[in-house]
Amino acid sequence: MRIRTDDEVYRVDAVWLGPPKATFPWRARYVAWLIGIPTFFLVLGVERWAGWSFGFFSTAWAFVATIVITRLLTAKISHERPLGAVVAMAGRELNTPRERTTGTGGAVSASRIRVRAERPLPKHRRRRQYQHHGGPPGAVTQGAPRARRSRGNPARAGR
Repeated sequence: MRIRTDDEVYRVDAVWLGPPKATFPWRARYVAWLIGIPTFFLVLGVERWAGWSFGFFSTAWAFVATIVITRLLTAKISHERPLGAVVAMAGRELNTPRERTTGTGGAVSASRIRVRAERPLPKHRRRRQYQHHGGPPGAVTQGAPRARRSRGNPARAGR
């Protein structure tokens, strides 16, 4: 005895062929019309936003683009994967968290390094500059500037 599955029932597409006695020469599922009409207006809007003027050829290209986009989208839709499931899957795919490819930091950081606008002079030039160009005659010149030593905060010493 052979048991037949009910797959043939689901394989039948819900197709609108057009008005009675004036059918269209093509078959388009209801879901294709549901996707195609808003897509056509969206493509027309993108054309206007891009600066294309409204005319015969721009509308014809919008129609061709709509057919291509609709066929790509309806190729993913079947009785086993309805439009709602495809839209939900696309939404989850776009909003899912992604793996970070860049590091967020670590033990070493350059955030406390001071950057000066002018280039520092070498040590031997710094000494000469202060000895030879110290100021007015008779003024007491100080030696080369010393690096400041940071004084440790006793409250932070235990950290």
